Amino acid sequence: MTVSTPEPRTDAKPLSLWTKAAYGFGAAAYGVKNNGFDYFLMIFYGQVLGVDTRLIGLALLLSLLFDAISDPLVGYISDNWRSKWGRRHPFMYAAALPVAASYFLLWNPPALSETGLFLFVLILSVFIRTLITFYETPSSALTAELSQQYDERTSLQSFRLFFAWVVGNLLTVLMFAFLLLPTPEYTDGILNRDGYATYGIIASSLMFLSIMVCALGTHSRIPHLAAPPPKRKMTVGRLFKEIFETLSERSFVALFVAALFGAIATGVAAALAFYMLAYFWEFTPVQRLIWVALVFVSALIGFVLAPIMSRWLGKKKAVIVLGIIAFSMGPAPVVLRLFGLLPENGDPILFPLLATINVIDIGLIVALQALFASMIADLVEQSEIKTGRRSEGVFFAAVTFIRKSTQGVGAFVAGFVIAFAALPENAVPGQVPEDALWRLGVAYAPTLLILWTCMILAVSFYKIDKQGHEENLRTLEKLRAEAQNSPLGRPLS
Repeated sequence: MTVSTPEPRTDAKPLSLWTKAAYGFGAAAYGVKNNGFDYFLMIFYGQVLGVDTRLIGLALLLSLLFDAISDPLVGYISDNWRSKWGRRHPFMYAAALPVAASYFLLWNPPALSETGLFLFVLILSVFIRTLITFYETPSSALTAELSQQYDERTSLQSFRLFFAWVVGNLLTVLMFAFLLLPTPEYTDGILNRDGYATYGIIASSLMFLSIMVCALGTHSRIPHLAAPPPKRKMTVGRLFKEIFETLSERSFVALFVAALFGAIATGVAAALAFYMLAYFWEFTPVQRLIWVALVFVSALIGFVLAPIMSRWLGKKKAVIVLGIIAFSMGPAPVVLRLFGLLPENGDPILFPLLATINVIDIGLIVALQALFASMIADLVEQSEIKTGRRSEGVFFAAVTFIRKSTQGVGAFVAGFVIAFAALPENAVPGQVPEDALWRLGVAYAPTLLILWTCMILAVSFYKIDKQGHEENLRTLEKLRAEAQNSPLGRPLS
């Protein structure tokens, strides 16, 4: 098989703690954006501004149509970009300010009709998703270039997931502790429109800072990253042929399907999270704040657990084991409540019991996500053996698309769950009809269980383990040695 791309340079120094931390902090931008889209967008536009939640879900779903085209194109362009700053960094620097500005606008909409707000969300969603792709895809692709080591890639992803969860969650804590406070005008702080406007300012500033820290913190590694392939004549047909050739790798297809189901499930759970906390469980604002703050503990659990599980079980087995445990724990309290097997709302034991379950559950999910992203990185070498190209950008662009489907398909499904429950507009916790809460629970738990089960089944078809990854590295080393000795500069395919 032809191997035409230059190998990653081996004169690089070992990754320092600062480099790992700066690289990891770059994921905070996506974490902030994700938390905002997942937890607050539906409530802000639905409960505060009065837009039909199905319209908001539809807007996010329609924006995926643009992602399906833009994401792989950005990944491919990034893989083949030539500049003095390498393949990835020009896109990362260029995205910083536009991403922050567009996110600010999302939370400070003009006075529009319901149709106008629907179009506003649709247009801005497309804009934000495309801009975040120009940062997140090249940034994520660096995992496979910064290190070729099986377990160190998991460590890099642990840093990214840690900062994504911590910083994203920090904004959520800020919302409940300082921004979404009750006032004479708003009996429940979650309906406080001014808080969302202030959030837009703080969140967009943090996104800009995160992107710049990542770009600047990894800038010194540019000379040690893989160079772009040799210049060649490109056509639209060849471009899409190479993208499809890359993404047809069987283990990637398994991960793509798994990630798609997981993203939809995550989107449903996230979009409904505060509906469940405020209306189903009737937790007080203080309890909601504590619930969110405890995610910091979960992030730390995931940060420590992911590398341990990678070394102990290998990535695939670890994802399956963690997934079975976590995805059973998540909906279990709702199922128990539907069968009358949990204490009533307001019982002193209910909150600490559910909070403990949630801390463990989220910690397992953070570890699972780090392992899963590291599995994507391990596809790069196997694909290079088959295609002769390093395609980190294409692979991680597909992952970026999947992650963004969290807000698209997930929010779309969540909108129908809320509509099925028939929660009243501007609903006050504790005053929602019992039959509406029952419908909310009976739609919530089975939906998540089905989606997460499909995810675990898809992961089981992934084939690359540590031994296979190391064998791929040896094969590439042999092919490159042959290429250097070939009269044509590369072996014949």
